[in-house]
Amino acid sequence: MAITMAYGYSGVVTLGVSGEVLFWELATLIDVMLLGHWIEMRSVLGASRALEKLVTLLPSEAHRVENGGATREVPISQLTPGDRVLVKPGEKIPIDGVVVEGRTTVNEAMLTGESSPVERDSGDAVIGGAVNGEGAIVVEVRRTGAETYLFQVIELVRRAQEARSRTQDLANRAALWLTIVAVSVGTATLVGWLVAGVEFNFALARMVTVMVIACPHALGLAIPLVVSVSTSLAAGQGILVRDRTAFERARDIQAVVFDKTGTLTEGRFGVSDVIPLGTLPEEEVLRLAAGVESRSEHPIAAGIVQAAIEQGLVVPAPTDFSAIPGQGATGTVDGKAIKVVSPGYLAAHSFSVEDARVGRAATQGKTVVYVLIENQVEGAIAVADLIRDESRAALLRLKEMGIQTMMLTGDSSAVAAWVAGELGLDDYFAQVLPHEKADRVRGVKARGLVVAMVGDGVNDAPALVEADVGIAIGAGTDVAIESADIVLVRNDPQDVATVIHLSRATYAKMVQNLGWATGYNVVAIPLAAGVLAWLGVLLSPALGAAFMAVSTVVVAANAQLLSREVQGRRRSAPQITG
Repeated sequence: MAITMAYGYSGVVTLGVSGEVLFWELATLIDVMLLGHWIEMRSVLGASRALEKLVTLLPSEAHRVENGGATREVPISQLTPGDRVLVKPGEKIPIDGVVVEGRTTVNEAMLTGESSPVERDSGDAVIGGAVNGEGAIVVEVRRTGAETYLFQVIELVRRAQEARSRTQDLANRAALWLTIVAVSVGTATLVGWLVAGVEFNFALARMVTVMVIACPHALGLAIPLVVSVSTSLAAGQGILVRDRTAFERARDIQAVVFDKTGTLTEGRFGVSDVIPLGTLPEEEVLRLAAGVESRSEHPIAAGIVQAAIEQGLVVPAPTDFSAIPGQGATGTVDGKAIKVVSPGYLAAHSFSVEDARVGRAATQGKTVVYVLIENQVEGAIAVADLIRDESRAALLRLKEMGIQTMMLTGDSSAVAAWVAGELGLDDYFAQVLPHEKADRVRGVKARGLVVAMVGDGVNDAPALVEADVGIAIGAGTDVAIESADIVLVRNDPQDVATVIHLSRATYAKMVQNLGWATGYNVVAIPLAAGVLAWLGVLLSPALGAAFMAVSTVVVAANAQLLSREVQGRRRSAPQITG
């Protein structure tokens, strides 16, 4: 509008009307605006290339294994489920599938946020786009086209970037009012200077400068750029946003309710205590028990054997192994008769064990088994669903953020109390059936808290829907979990804290950009109108265009800083091991 008016006036002067043409000023103005737009678009493209980056993760061709073992280069679009492809060391895996030959490590950092390479052996699933490590593998194709993990991620990112932010509505209204203000103030500037008795050229130049400098580009881009950056940043860390509104609501979360099994705990039996009851040390009690249990398929036996292996103990092979139905197992290890039995076996055979450590483990809801050597009770082993180290770090981060932490579980009150005590939870709900979980979440919301529910997305679906923000954790390649607002690819509860921090940081960037775009106009428009002309401070239209371009570039650059802030926070997060 400003350029059209100035050009029209200059054209009329050229045709004979008294005045001075502004063609030189207009040419300079247009050049500066074009340069500003070029800088602006470079910044915008840098902030919104998430989809391009994801698409480039997939190679265009694959080495398909033909009948007879030979390989042939084919486009990945020609692959069908059941085909087999050879993936050489250093190559990208072309499609979702299962390893059928070979062993290697794969780097999935760009897909799931898992920074360390993960081992993949025969029977393990692999994701298209991951980078193969040191070994050649043959992968059987399982999913193609729109069913692949990467395609689903791309679709989620696209939808999230296109979704309207609630804050965007505010920015759009602000941009509309800024347009009205620019036209009104520009007209008032022209009339005011003419009334003051200045030449029309001077008054017109002031009006043009006002309209140019007030261009609502910065306001219009303030929110979409931040949305684009945050969405791509989240996807790169294995955080997939299905509902943009819920993601923005995550900044207000006051309480997080976790499902216990498989989320806060490992979801398998593990040894929590080894209690010597005779002369043997802990390691020897565990080693001998693991020797007998190495022939058993019971989950408790697997936990004991795994604990011995993790401690670096050599698990001896038993002889004369046999199961004691409903009560344990027996066998000969290192020439000694070893039994690993339940408390019921001791009671049935008149053994009496009185030890405060054993009693304490039992009251915590742990399962206690006894180790008998040559028919003498030499130790007890307590097994339980072990608490994950990542859970401790996650809850510490949440507490630092001022968020209450709670737990839902179908286990007994004793087990729930032990886990809650170990993790320092603010509250817990025990013996909760799957269909009752939504009621418990509803009860927490009734306390006036904004609640997030974290579960596996299957039997936790009603609770995920009931919560203000539903978070499905450990989804792996199953990104289409309808009950969840946010999907965490990795089974790491620390990502819950990352979601909340990213939501807060995203909102902060939106506010900063809106504040900059608004504050810039509050100062720039009066200067463009010439309020300081009496001090010799005047802005030309070209200089106004330069300021307008700078304001937009600042908004784009500030949006880009979001990734640095979030990644810096992730690196500084507490790490707890042991």
